[in-house]
Amino acid sequence: MYSNLEQKYQHLEKELRGGAIALGGVFCTGTLWYWQVEKWSLLDAAYMTVFTLATVGYGEIHPLGSRARMFTMCLILMGVMVIGYIVNRFTEALIQGYFQEGARIRQQRRLVDSLIGHYILCGFGRTGRQIALEFEAEKIPFVVVDSAIQSIEAALALGYKAVQGDATLDETLLNVGIDRALCIVAALPSDAENLYTVLSAKTLNMKIRAIARATTEEAVKKLQRGGADVVVSPYITGGKRMAAAALRPQVLDFVDGILTGTDRSFYMEEFLVNPNSCAYVGETLRNAKLRSQSGALVLAIRRPDGNLIVGPTGETAIQGGDMLICLGTAEQLRALNQILSPLSSRVPRPPK
Repeated sequence: MYSNLEQKYQHLEKELRGGAIALGGVFCTGTLWYWQVEKWSLLDAAYMTVFTLATVGYGEIHPLGSRARMFTMCLILMGVMVIGYIVNRFTEALIQGYFQEGARIRQQRRLVDSLIGHYILCGFGRTGRQIALEFEAEKIPFVVVDSAIQSIEAALALGYKAVQGDATLDETLLNVGIDRALCIVAALPSDAENLYTVLSAKTLNMKIRAIARATTEEAVKKLQRGGADVVVSPYITGGKRMAAAALRPQVLDFVDGILTGTDRSFYMEEFLVNPNSCAYVGETLRNAKLRSQSGALVLAIRRPDGNLIVGPTGETAIQGGDMLICLGTAEQLRALNQILSPLSSRVPRPPK
């Protein structure tokens, strides 16, 4: 589904194209008449048609009978109407800035079509805007999808790639490259919309990671059954964070500083161990010496079967398909990235 701006631009394009076709039809009709009926040369017929449509009043090339004069009057009327229509639509396009808007829309479409391995953010409300800020801070390629033109204009004003459309529809998701995306975040205001978005996304791309927003515990369960990999409830999460702020304020400040702080010097990152390229598959953490080589600390390991090992010891073995959750500076994490050669090479950059 294209945005309202795209629809207006395409409608105007069709009108101008239709006017040009109509003008061409009038020209061909006049030329054929003078050529075939009046038996003029093809050049004389075309010349007569052009200056008749242009109403410049050069006069008749050859004497015209009553029938030819009636046809010429009809030709002038048809030409005036068609040319007037084209001029009207062209003037409106200039006044409304459709041509500049059309160029911007085409550029935006090319940018969206060029995305590979990107994130799709559905919904640009208060939650969606915060997610977009985090994606931008992490240099993540993403595109915003929202049905409200005001939200799309706000996203474009911030420099984000954005497409207006209903995220629950397959057509909209295909327009933003769902088949090439890594992750989709459903942050729409309605639980039903988020559920339909997840279902559509998983149908079009079974491998995509789906994150969904839910407002109730019942919605959390339905979204999980619908295929969402992670479901976040702002109310439940907000309540837990408020309790943590009251009971363990220093711990919460530390975690927030690592995950969402703008002036942070330490980062948490995850690395997928590729069994085909990582030389440390089968080695223990002690023998791999990841800490001494990079300076980064392995906080936890998520096994391929979903088992989570928190605080792995030196005897913990690295397996193919493991997800290493690590802590360190940006430079340390980059060094660890080079050592492990994970499938995902995204490493946080120091803030400017």
